[in-house]
Amino acid sequence: MAAAAGPARLVRCGQKDELYRAGLRSGAGTALRGLAGARPWLAWRREVELLSDVAYFVLTTLSGYQTLGEEYVNIIQVDPSKKKVPSFLRRALFISLHTVVPYCLEKALLHLEHELQMEAEESRTPPALGFPSRSSIRSWIRKQVGELTEQQKKTVSQVVYVLKQSIPLLHRLHLAVFYIQGTFYHLSKRITGISYLHFGGLQGEDQSIRSSYKFLGIISLFHLLLTIGVQMYSFKQKQRARQEWRLHRNLAHQKSRSKEAAAGRQSRCTLCLEERRHSTATPCGHLFCWECITAWCNTRAECPLCREKFHPQKLIYLRHYQM
Repeated sequence: MAAAAGPARLVRCGQKDELYRAGLRSGAGTALRGLAGARPWLAWRREVELLSDVAYFVLTTLSGYQTLGEEYVNIIQVDPSKKKVPSFLRRALFISLHTVVPYCLEKALLHLEHELQMEAEESRTPPALGFPSRSSIRSWIRKQVGELTEQQKKTVSQVVYVLKQSIPLLHRLHLAVFYIQGTFYHLSKRITGISYLHFGGLQGEDQSIRSSYKFLGIISLFHLLLTIGVQMYSFKQKQRARQEWRLHRNLAHQKSRSKEAAAGRQSRCTLCLEERRHSTATPCGHLFCWECITAWCNTRAECPLCREKFHPQKLIYLRHYQM
């Protein structure tokens, strides 16, 4: 008698498959490091892990066999009709969504973010000689980024940030829904509609603990909503702080310009209406050029501004005075 596999079996299956996949990735990485050295292994480690995962699923799921995790808990894959195994195309789509698509998305976001940062740094600093990119994908991304306007670059940067923040939240949401419904443990299987049937054993074994998984799913969903709320509040606080900083910067810039203009006006001599040279102070505190005020005092022994009487000998020549 076949029955739908419960969440406990699906979790054990996923953990067992992950254990064997990790062993295969570790063995492939060790072989590459032993043959080519540590530097190529560090440069191509993510690609070796991708090939190891693809090889694992090609030799099991795509070939029509159970994975080691599915064999461990005695479950088989079925299509949405629950009456036959998934087709070859459906299994190939599942493998692509489970292994290749996450890798490509991660690399694309990483290269795109890197190129946007490089464009921002090059706009602030003079260009320097660089090395050619390692992959054609990076070259293509660099070319596309170079053709964007500044506003488009800001928009793309925001989209990249939102995607990097949203993908982990999407996985957490899917996991919470799985705990509640108990059907699809992986997002790729939910998209392709691949579920599991269990043969043999006690049929009520999974039913007895399904309520615990539902409770765990509700807690996970509540924690996810709380995390989203905190992130949105933090994002709004950052936006507010950025706006306040821009406002403060603009005000400071305006103040500095007004001070410079005021200083420019104050540094002019009121007699020649030019930049003051060899500043000289009268006893009443007004400043003039040395040549201007001495020439003025030859005819009038008074301040040109306030008309206070003084002797020319009272003029004070200001050395190293700058304004």
